[in-house]
Amino acid sequence: MSAAPALIAAYTVLAGAFGLVIGSFLNVVAYRVPAGIPLTRDSRCPACDGPVRAWQNVPIASWLALRGRCAGCRAPISARYPLVELVTALAFAAIAAASLASSALPVGATLIELVAYLYFAAVSVVLTLIDQDTRRLPNTIVLPSYLVALVLFAAAVSAGADPAALVRAVVAGLLLYLFYLVLRLARPDGMGGGDVKLAGVVGIYLGWLGWGAVAVGAFAAFVLGGVFGLALMTLRRAGRRTAIPFGPWMLAGAWIGIFAGEALARGYTGLLSI
Repeated sequence: MSAAPALIAAYTVLAGAFGLVIGSFLNVVAYRVPAGIPLTRDSRCPACDGPVRAWQNVPIASWLALRGRCAGCRAPISARYPLVELVTALAFAAIAAASLASSALPVGATLIELVAYLYFAAVSVVLTLIDQDTRRLPNTIVLPSYLVALVLFAAAVSAGADPAALVRAVVAGLLLYLFYLVLRLARPDGMGGGDVKLAGVVGIYLGWLGWGAVAVGAFAAFVLGGVFGLALMTLRRAGRRTAIPFGPWMLAGAWIGIFAGEALARGYTGLLSI
């Protein structure tokens, strides 16, 4: 699919607006899932339990209008809420722009692929929040991601995408899962079970794009996590045995692989051939 610049711009704006709404929902998921609170419950202030009205739930705008405080009890509302909404909106817009501008797939396959990566972006945001807060990657979010990814990529194949990409995605997911499982068995205190399960999902999304994306995405996770750990140790905010959530770095590495993995891999192999 080779879309006109005006069409790409329109879809990018729409994706960004959709990301604002999804970001607001992800804030709810990140708070309620670890606490066991149903997602269907009406929004309430955690300080006074007062109801949050519809106009108070408008992404970013409501937080600014309320000056970061509850309309009822005036308790402070964390700036994390609008920040998550903004980050999700920017991520959705960037993914839409990159996908529509670079995809060589038929229109239907391109749009299905876009939906798959927007879903993965939403999962990435909410798992990063939950892992930072609780040191957990809930099965209720990770495990369904396997099914969603495989169904969407299979649909993309039926719409004209290369079947080999789906096979590669499945193989990459299995290989990355097994790699993390070995690390988990070798050092149970250094790798969580949630990381192992997430690795398979990451592998599927990287594998769909190519082996270069898999290699770069997997490697980047350990580089980013290692640099972060060393920074904490240097600042004396962590020791050698301090547990650091690795899920966020797995996901950050995955997105490096998604956006730049194939190009970086080609550049590296080009240097080796000189």
